[in-house]
Amino acid sequence: MTNEELESLKRFQTRVRQLILQYRELQNAIDGYVQRIEVLEAENERLKKQGEQARQEYANLKLAKMIEVGDSDVRDAKTRITKLIHEVDKCIALLNV
Repeated sequence: MTNEELESLKRFQTRVRQLILQYRELQNAIDGYVQRIEVLEAENERLKKQGEQARQEYANLKLAKMIEVGDSDVRDAKTRITKLIHEVDKCIALLNV
């Protein structure tokens, strides 16, 4: 082999080693990204569940508030009906006199 061919071979070997190192670095980076994606997907799933739970709790609180208002309205309605019955009784008593 001539000196020129040997130099070309050395440059080629050096370049191949550099490419192998770059490949390994990129592979390590990819492995890190894959792990990060797995962590983020797990976090995303956890947050979705947390959001769904919060929506369900909100719906339950909203329903409880509606029921609470409903109970108050029932008491008010009973009070008004009782007053109306007393007024009707008074009117009947006046008619009987």
